[in-house]
Amino acid sequence: MAKKKVIIGTRGSKLALWQAEWVKSELLKLNPDLTIELNKIKTTGDKILDVPLAKVGGKGLFVKEIEEAILRGEADLAVHSMKDVPTDFPKGLYLAVICKREDPRDAFITAGIRGQGSGVSEKKIKKFQDLPQGATVGTSSLRRSSQLLSIRPDLKIMQLRGNLDTRIRKLDEGQFDAIILAAAGVKRLGWAERITETIEPSISLPAIGQGAIGIECRVDDEFINKLISPLNHPETSVCVRAERACLKKLEGGCQVPIAAHAKLAGGKLVLDGLVGSVSGDRIIKSHIEGNPKDAESLGLKLAEDLLSKGAKEILDEVYGKDIRPVNGDIAS
Repeated sequence: MAKKKVIIGTRGSKLALWQAEWVKSELLKLNPDLTIELNKIKTTGDKILDVPLAKVGGKGLFVKEIEEAILRGEADLAVHSMKDVPTDFPKGLYLAVICKREDPRDAFITAGIRGQGSGVSEKKIKKFQDLPQGATVGTSSLRRSSQLLSIRPDLKIMQLRGNLDTRIRKLDEGQFDAIILAAAGVKRLGWAERITETIEPSISLPAIGQGAIGIECRVDDEFINKLISPLNHPETSVCVRAERACLKKLEGGCQVPIAAHAKLAGGKLVLDGLVGSVSGDRIIKSHIEGNPKDAESLGLKLAEDLLSKGAKEILDEVYGKDIRPVNGDIAS
């Protein structure tokens, strides 16, 4: 082995560290003589907690500083939540590996599961639809709020930022009647018992790449590319790349609710997509199936169908007819 030490670039949140530690442990199983260190990097997205991401640059804020560290040689690879990774990469870097996906769905959590909260979130609330009129729901995601408001326009959606444990603490303090989080993160941190309901994609279509871990590295680093390649999960990779192709074609950012979810079923790639208005009064949906070998072209076709059905008008209203986000930031 030509190299004895590898540095993983990661955010410092509990979930990011869990993901980086998981990649580290998997690599050590295959390469026990290797030394692997974590370089914890505070990103712009971690520093700005009181402003909605849509107003400060989108999800790319969670990867920019880590990518710069790789280019400077301060990290050999980066471990990301795939839903945070823009569709375009700096010159010399690329998405090398997509690991096996956890549950891609959203999780509905009430404080009442432990007898705390504002008094509205009691144990009788078993699912999202049980929320009383005017209940407060915490989420930082326009994608989630748009879809939930399309079903329950009476709800009061409130901004919720911070690490996963911070969000759950705010719920338990009674600041919200319920919160919506990615089920994958909740499960990975060992809090699955806190989930009141796992929301089906028919109600809340997941974010692009949600539940999957991606590994980014230098294109020309042969050692690292060979080292991490066994962690790629072909089925997850096919699905996530189809979702990301849809997003790239839509050229949407965090200011527009966008969702896409792919799965393999009966030998086919089944792909659903959605573009909505922030208020939830307009939801454009599309569904497509095809050969998994055509994953990225299917993602493009899904986007084209969404645009033809009315998504273009929604995007144009937000960004203007000739302006789109330059880095393909993922809408969460």
